[in-house]
Amino acid sequence: MNNKSKYYMAASALMAASIATAAPTASTKPVVSGSILSRVQAFLDKPATWDKIPKNVTLCMFAPGGIQGKTFQYVRNNMSELTKYTAIAKDIGIDFNVTMTSPTNMRIDLASSKLKRKVSTDVKFNIYNDERVASEDFKVGQCDGIAMSNIRARQYNQFVGSLDAIGAVLSYKQLGEVLNILAKPEMNKYMVSQNYEIVGVIPMGAAYIMVNDRKINTISKAAGKKVAVFDFDKSQAKMVQNIGAQPISVDFSNVGGKFNNGQVEIMAAPALAFEPLELYRGMTDAQGNARGAIIKFPLLQVTGVLMMYQNKFPDGLGPLIREFISGQLAPAYQFVLETENEIPSKFWMDLPEADKPGYVAMMRTARIQMTKEGHYDKQMMRLLKNVRCKLEPSNYECAMNDE
Repeated sequence: MNNKSKYYMAASALMAASIATAAPTASTKPVVSGSILSRVQAFLDKPATWDKIPKNVTLCMFAPGGIQGKTFQYVRNNMSELTKYTAIAKDIGIDFNVTMTSPTNMRIDLASSKLKRKVSTDVKFNIYNDERVASEDFKVGQCDGIAMSNIRARQYNQFVGSLDAIGAVLSYKQLGEVLNILAKPEMNKYMVSQNYEIVGVIPMGAAYIMVNDRKINTISKAAGKKVAVFDFDKSQAKMVQNIGAQPISVDFSNVGGKFNNGQVEIMAAPALAFEPLELYRGMTDAQGNARGAIIKFPLLQVTGVLMMYQNKFPDGLGPLIREFISGQLAPAYQFVLETENEIPSKFWMDLPEADKPGYVAMMRTARIQMTKEGHYDKQMMRLLKNVRCKLEPSNYECAMNDE
């Protein structure tokens, strides 16, 4: 298995866990809040909803190893647990049944006793080995829904895509607050851009600066160094140039190799990438000592999104999914924290407390510049600042109005 597949195996496993969040595991019972359940009932009591339930749905999914790989098997196993919602559906007058008709096809049967309506939907999973290809197929309408990285999804929805802005969310507590806000009804209008609707945002971990030499421990020492930047996000190259470093274009298939063989000296990634991309190789000398490091200071938050074509589904489905997913993210945060804790302590390097304000200010300046240049959405930047100031009202930026 190459580096690309191994990284995406971990990343897509987390995404898959979130995609399947509606399905309880074998050892748990479904938990649905009364608020959501009442809204689902109102949703399914509308004849217009039944008129727009599609007969066929195609979902794009990255899954290394294909239909026999661990990622897709995880999703498939969780989907089989959807039958546990049958009793809950009965309570609101709905007959609900899910059947896996093949390894990549699922049939959903619904019936309303109140409306005396029946409908069946055949769901097909398109499995991909490349996120870029999945995105392009979604863009041309070959898929009705997709799970993808938020940084790549920025092309579809700049507001939500700007959540991953540099230094905009510095803790998982802040991120949790933001994701709860994004699931609120008043945010619905921002979740739709053209015909694309974001129906879920998934935490994938803070991105940390990783260096192949522990001596690169300040911004000034990064000047002239080769820094990995993803070729589909032009803002990254701009920021690297601003600190006097040299941007080196990479993609998910080669970033690990370039870091490990010294073609790039600095990269940013969540802990999720450390083991699959074998980044310890680029941080270890011949004697097994840690010559490189992960600087334990979050540069940004990496998230993934679940997205669909709004007009392919009944009106009001997106908000229901967003609210439900936002309340089911505890396993994703747990996975992220466990992944960070599994990295040997010798590879972590703390940033001196005295240096942190300077880094926060530097990221703030870069973020404001990127926003003025159109890379980040102004309204999202304002929302994220409000969250930061709500949780840390004494922060100096809270008295400023330039963001």
